[in-house]
Amino acid sequence: MEPVSALLGIAALVAVTVVIGILLRARQGRLRRDVNHEIVEPARLGADRLGDAATLLQFSTEMCSRCPAVHRTLAEIAQSRPGVRHLDVDLTHRPDIARHFNVLQTPTTLVLDRNGAVQTRFGGVPNRHVLELELQRLTTERTHA
Repeated sequence: MEPVSALLGIAALVAVTVVIGILLRARQGRLRRDVNHEIVEPARLGADRLGDAATLLQFSTEMCSRCPAVHRTLAEIAQSRPGVRHLDVDLTHRPDIARHFNVLQTPTTLVLDRNGAVQTRFGGVPNRHVLELELQRLTTERTHA
């Protein structure tokens, strides 16, 4: 193989890798509402109950470097809003839950409504402002319903 061909091949691989990395990074922290609206049972997660208005369900692992900061943010948001509860589920020893909720990265955050139905999903670090708007939407819909 000629050195020029090898260099072109390596350059093409690097370019493809960079494009894939940019696309994956652009999806980080974005909300998704096109989710399966299944009802989450708190006992399955090791919790006694969900929030009266909404629940911020965080999936973490022991090795996740961004999870502690997300935990603090979600806990602050939950404390500042009546009826909102924050649950943090460590998936390190619970691959069954990771498989069930299709968690491919941590942190992953699900926003559940008062009935425990999944309404929104964030992969990666959620934007605090977007999260607050989503909770506002859920609580506003509840008062208008």
